[in-house]
Amino acid sequence: MVSAVRYHEISESTHRIMNPFSLDKLVLLGDLCRLGTGSRLLDLACGKGEMLCRFAERFGSTGVGIDLHPPFLAEARARGVELGVDGSVSFLEGDAGHPAGLNGPFDVVSCIGATWIGGGLTGTLRLMSEWLAPNGWLLVGEVYWAAPPSQSVRETYEEGEGFADLGGTLERFEAAGLDLVEMVLASADDWDRYSASQWLNVADWLMANPDDPEAAEIRQDRDTSRRRYLSEERGCLGWGVFVLRRQQLP
Repeated sequence: MVSAVRYHEISESTHRIMNPFSLDKLVLLGDLCRLGTGSRLLDLACGKGEMLCRFAERFGSTGVGIDLHPPFLAEARARGVELGVDGSVSFLEGDAGHPAGLNGPFDVVSCIGATWIGGGLTGTLRLMSEWLAPNGWLLVGEVYWAAPPSQSVRETYEEGEGFADLGGTLERFEAAGLDLVEMVLASADDWDRYSASQWLNVADWLMANPDDPEAAEIRQDRDTSRRRYLSEERGCLGWGVFVLRRQQLP
């Protein structure tokens, strides 16, 4: 059976940002968090490390990323070299849900689209907060329901805590003692670019690897994902990065 990570390795082979997000929106997050020289970042489940590398290049920040998947980490390290920031960013192989050996706290702690590391949004916010400096910033990327989903879509996406609409997501932030101070949401075009580009990546891989033992299953996964996105998901899936700080009590 082809693992989800293996499928994403193929379907997102040309992606530097592994979420429905543009580079301009990614950079905007650094502006919102007022990054500068000396800012220290921790990115949990960092994927290919594009955010940390871009922030280091643009703002002079430093950062540590943690991820379980060695091929993604290899790309992250290569990207750091390519952008000339390999001395400012480091990438560790490990379980982002149980980070160890870190020199915290950090000015920004992020988890962009991987709240499964903490069993859902609430658990991940708790984990992130443990590494956050006083007056620091949390960046959490999360799915939300832009419209009520069908039962099949809900079953596909919801494990553990599940997702909420924007109002329900705000309630979860507040219950965690966090203040939502900004957000940058994906557009329909961001979603389309993220999803449709995966279809082409898979098609190119299948053309280059017609006899691969995984080819039939990779094709089936792509076909299922494509049909589900077009027929069910496109109208109800929302995604965004939410900018949070600890609540300041009077």
